[in-house]
Amino acid sequence: MLLTSTAFNPMEEIPQRYTCQGEDISPPLFWQDAPAGTQSFALILHDPDIPDAQNPKRIWVHWVLFNLPAQVDQLSEGIKQLPVGTRQGLNDWKRTGYGGPCPPKGRHRYYFRLYALDTMLDQLQQPTKAVLEKAMEGHILAMAELVGTYQKVS
Repeated sequence: MLLTSTAFNPMEEIPQRYTCQGEDISPPLFWQDAPAGTQSFALILHDPDIPDAQNPKRIWVHWVLFNLPAQVDQLSEGIKQLPVGTRQGLNDWKRTGYGGPCPPKGRHRYYFRLYALDTMLDQLQQPTKAVLEKAMEGHILAMAELVGTYQKVS
């Protein structure tokens, strides 16, 4: 499975418009080659470099989506209307929705991880990353990852 964006290439800088210093909208995402048997997708965006990439202490979760329908293969830039059936989990701001890169110090890495699942996760309401990951155990058919970086402009 492959996850890409027309906004940035792997391990390159995420454009400012998708960050707290810009419009803070989600970048366009595209995926292909989901395995047979895929019933849904889950997407998690996180930053493992909090507070500083030179001395990381925790992960910061920026976006949690699940129950993306199996026939969906993209999310448009700044998506407001998610595909029918898609649910959102809680990010580390304790809210649903996308929260763009906003590193407190230095250049951080941002991991967009897309999971192909063999089930729908209807029992979940607004899970955290940890709760979603626990629910996905034993149901992950494939995972694709796109990593971008960002450092605040002073």
